[in-house]
Amino acid sequence: MVPKLLIVEDDAATVVALRGLLLRAGYEVVTAADGREGLRLLFAQRPDLMVLDLVVPELDGWRVLNRARDVSDLPVLVLSGLDGVEHRVRALRAGADDYLVKPFHGEELVARVEALLRRVGHRQWAGEGVGEHLRLVPERRAVLWYGEEVRLSDIEYRLLWLLVRNRGRVVTTRHLLTRVWGDSGGTGGDRVKFAVLRLRRAAGPDSRDPVEAVRGLGYRFVPGDEDADGSQSAP
Repeated sequence: MVPKLLIVEDDAATVVALRGLLLRAGYEVVTAADGREGLRLLFAQRPDLMVLDLVVPELDGWRVLNRARDVSDLPVLVLSGLDGVEHRVRALRAGADDYLVKPFHGEELVARVEALLRRVGHRQWAGEGVGEHLRLVPERRAVLWYGEEVRLSDIEYRLLWLLVRNRGRVVTTRHLLTRVWGDSGGTGGDRVKFAVLRLRRAAGPDSRDPVEAVRGLGYRFVPGDEDADGSQSAP
């Protein structure tokens, strides 16, 4: 199957250049001239990779990136005229997989796209089932848990989705603070602990709780009846 790429870019000349490059490289390409249209196409088309400008109308690229990370782990290549280190660091911490500054060299961009697609296997989307008893519903910031819908706050949903994306692996408290709360200093670990407690209360009985704490490290999501040796059930 030909990989589908979504370009979110408002400069017409850049769109023409990108579209030509990527079509010649063998990809299917869809484009959006603003962030709101980009998100609509993200949900409707479920592309394999997104090329994202940070400065676009309607919804800026930062918000598009955050929203994309709420619903999918597809690779995101930021293509931006913002070349300061602070912008690169912020984008990577917000979930971008790569960052390329304008003006760019066409061959380098295609090579980076190829590398990202090789690195990432099956793309996971939040609407897909997770384990036997859990399905995320991103449009309502909710989950279907043993057939019952549970509504979550934005923070609770983002926390659960980040854990789900890394299911079976420990996600450190510092990483959770950075990605969910935007706390790049990694302080305020109690916020994670209490958010996990709220998720557990929403989920129901402890025996069905898929969010487990690993003492001194962080948390991990273990769907169904998978084992999680060495974990502690209380934060």
